[in-house]
Amino acid sequence: MISTRFTEIFGIEHPVVCGGMTAVGTAELIAPVAEAGALGFLTALTQPTPEALVAEIGRVRERTDKPFGVNLTILPTIDPVPYDEYRDAIISSGVRIVETAGANPAPHLPAFKEAGVKVVHKAVAVRHALKGQALGVDAISIDGYECAGHPGNDDVGGLVLIPAAVRALDIPVIASGGIGDAAGLAGALALGADAVNMGTRFVATIEAPVHQAVKDQIVANDERATQIVFRAFGNTARVARNAISEEIARLEQREGATFDDVAALASGQRGRTNVLGEGRLDDGMWWASQAQGVIHDVPTVGELVDRMVTEASEILRGLAARVS
Repeated sequence: MISTRFTEIFGIEHPVVCGGMTAVGTAELIAPVAEAGALGFLTALTQPTPEALVAEIGRVRERTDKPFGVNLTILPTIDPVPYDEYRDAIISSGVRIVETAGANPAPHLPAFKEAGVKVVHKAVAVRHALKGQALGVDAISIDGYECAGHPGNDDVGGLVLIPAAVRALDIPVIASGGIGDAAGLAGALALGADAVNMGTRFVATIEAPVHQAVKDQIVANDERATQIVFRAFGNTARVARNAISEEIARLEQREGATFDDVAALASGQRGRTNVLGEGRLDDGMWWASQAQGVIHDVPTVGELVDRMVTEASEILRGLAARVS
């Protein structure tokens, strides 16, 4: 057992988090994460309607009675998203932990707080984390440059960003980005973090609802097998390196390029259907972090969490024994 402020405040057995992942954060994955004693987040906007989210929350509860949360990512979209309705669906379903990401969560915090919901806010910079703390969130998940998804434009890796955030904040800090094994957990705790967040590592598990070819490719890939895209459009993202992401990176460097030039290649639906659904790895853009370099198998979620916590404990005890 590893006890931290995170495990105590959030009532979770282990300081391990599976953050929200579009098309992956469904009941099939989040229920076993909860059963393993970690904290998993359903991804609200993976569900087409707030009503569907309520049903998905019910599907998790059919599989586990342990705590889990819901991710609400707030981003600009072509078609308006009823964020207030998704928020109210979370609250009415009795979920008590939420992960917010993307834009400022301030419009939603009063309702969450009134309902007794604890809020983890994802940030990619210390200044953003401080803003979240000032708004009243309960914990910060700080994303280093190694992460999949959107690491921002500061390009600060976790080895610096994590302790910088810990020093600046009073609330628990969850280390995120490039973490995929027990050494990463032990290292994050040594840097002052209260827990770790993993995405890519949980994709490479038996229960993750993606094609086996994706899981096998994550294992085969090394730490170099990612591609930075969308930087020219002010929306830096890290994705798996493949023919599509390399072509996106090439096209966006052309003079006068706009997102319209790569939109068909970058289509989220294309990635979800062709790659995650059908296993055609070079026929869509898909998300993966530099943690691929430390992922070497596809265990069950339970095996992964137990191994990480057990081995991290052994690492920390071994280090303590070296101190005279």
